[in-house]
Amino acid sequence: MTARTDRLLLANAMMGQFLSGFASRIFIVSLPTIASTLNADILAIAWALIAYQLAGISLSVVFGRLGDVRGRYTIYGTGFAIMAASSLLCGFAPNVLLLILFRFVQGIGAAMIASAARVLAMEAMPGGSEGRANGFMTTAFHSGLLIGPPVGGLMIDALSWRWVFFLLVPMAVTGVILTAVGAKGRRAPSGGRPPAVDYGGTALLIVLTVALTLLLDRRSAEMTGAGQKGLLVFAFALTLLGFLAHERRAINPVVNLSLFKIRMFTFSIVSLLIIATTTSVLGFLMPFYLQDVLHLSPSFMGLIFLAAPVFTIALATVSGQLTDRIGPRIPASIGVLLTMGAFIIGVFLKTDSPPMLPTALMGLMGLGSGLFNTPNQTAIIGSVPREYRGFATGIVQTVFGVGSLLGISLGGSLLTVMFRHYSGILDARPSADHPLAFVSSMNAIYLGCLALLCVALAASLMRGRTRIEAAASNPTT
Repeated sequence: MTARTDRLLLANAMMGQFLSGFASRIFIVSLPTIASTLNADILAIAWALIAYQLAGISLSVVFGRLGDVRGRYTIYGTGFAIMAASSLLCGFAPNVLLLILFRFVQGIGAAMIASAARVLAMEAMPGGSEGRANGFMTTAFHSGLLIGPPVGGLMIDALSWRWVFFLLVPMAVTGVILTAVGAKGRRAPSGGRPPAVDYGGTALLIVLTVALTLLLDRRSAEMTGAGQKGLLVFAFALTLLGFLAHERRAINPVVNLSLFKIRMFTFSIVSLLIIATTTSVLGFLMPFYLQDVLHLSPSFMGLIFLAAPVFTIALATVSGQLTDRIGPRIPASIGVLLTMGAFIIGVFLKTDSPPMLPTALMGLMGLGSGLFNTPNQTAIIGSVPREYRGFATGIVQTVFGVGSLLGISLGGSLLTVMFRHYSGILDARPSADHPLAFVSSMNAIYLGCLALLCVALAASLMRGRTRIEAAASNPTT
């Protein structure tokens, strides 16, 4: 912590968050063009998405903990360097196989950046400003999400899809330079050997998150030939038992299980998982409703989807200031309530609803996200001992990624079941060819999401102390 805001460090942390959001969205816009240029089908190009996603989910906690043990600047700066090199290689990729490989490497760099950015922002600001710091991070990330698609479309139209990746290189190089400058004079004198890294636990954690990803993402399981769900469940359960047994014995575990005794930490994670899952369900179903049922144009649909990030950006810093003044419980809980309001609208959508209703829905989603994300992430990171803040940041990234995958998997499965029920066709595949059955299925799924959000609201209210305080090194309460 500093007496004054370290503007250079804060700008560097915001650069990392912006780059994370920008890189993820700018690539999605270019998928059809890349597939056509590299003569790849949809399944092949989907692997470029999966590889990046898999690296982030499986490695964020690992890099977060390594940053706690070996130094955050090293992890953060290396992440920028890997992002710069891999983005350059992605831009020159001659075929889809190499693009997938380079995207996986890019995902590693992104995981290293994301595992340290929020902690560095909190360290850049005076004590008691953790909420404001995370508000800046939320603003930076969602600004990247907002700007990524239009910039990506412009690059593709004016130059080529390869510039979608080349554009990331100078941003990442800037991050390397800022990190190197900021790291000067910050290395504390060595007080002995650093704690040993739990390599066994690290390996088991990576296997565990990969198995979980394959379980939740049917595309990944089918493409890797791991389609036997029973076998995957058995492998996941066996790895989980082995991981828990190992971590209980480890002297310096990669996942300190005693941290889950901290109420604010645990209940905030529960809230985040449910919010990530339900918003992923909504994001998965809403485009089909807008385009195939309401017959809105893609450009108009894009404008509707702008409502969410605009409101999130507008409220992120405000919710951060509220968190510093009154704690995370009230703003985060109001955020959950606003999100519930969005799903209430979703429950009553019809086949002929005016566009204003889904626009209001997305606006409430953005308001809810703006009020929920900053205090909840601050609660997760700020409530653990300071030497575990990198680990907590990694947990945020992993839980959000798992929730997103769970939402897509759950949304697809429930849509199939409900569509067959409402259409009366036992082997029907969900389609807007039966708009009434599709919309009724969507309404029912959103009603189920509302029930889940009640659990998220309860968890948010039960998170414990009003103010955020870092726990002692060996938390017991």
